[in-house]
Amino acid sequence: MTYVARDTDPRTSDALLLIRDELGTLLERAAGQNLDDVTDLVSAAERVFVHGAGRSGLALRMTAMRLMHLGLVVHVVGEVTTPAIGAGDVLLTASGSGTTGGIVRAAEAATAAGARVAVLTTAADSPLARLATASIVLPAAEKQDRSGDASAQYAGSLFEQAVGLLGDALFHALWQRSGQSADELWPRHANLE
Repeated sequence: MTYVARDTDPRTSDALLLIRDELGTLLERAAGQNLDDVTDLVSAAERVFVHGAGRSGLALRMTAMRLMHLGLVVHVVGEVTTPAIGAGDVLLTASGSGTTGGIVRAAEAATAAGARVAVLTTAADSPLARLATASIVLPAAEKQDRSGDASAQYAGSLFEQAVGLLGDALFHALWQRSGQSADELWPRHANLE
């Protein structure tokens, strides 16, 4: 089913179909890239650090949780218990523009410390992408793009949604590689909810 825009009386069901169609198109284009470069980096890392701002950061936190469920050592940058990054570690970042100051500076610091950097972005030639050991370019609107050309959704919504789904795909691929059953992952779920 294809999304059909209505000029009057917008409905939530129409919005849902729009989002589905935009995500489907974006994910098909992203799947043509070598996504396993990022998966391989994460798989080989001693520790994984995730860093993103705003909604992109929230999406990466979901990924951090799932990677922890696999038994990986994962830290969210900015939390008070996050240690120093070093050689053997990976910094997994998301920035639509690839220019978010704090994320670019973190990637520079990670590189200087000998860590590798994985980048999710819309901008292949951004400062953040140039620091990447591996990157995935998600063809979505940046948050500043209000033209409606890349996405009919508000600001960076399509990119942020794709970051969440790509994080789940990363987890699923790593889970399948691990050979662990769902029962083996379950004891790592939070029990202080």
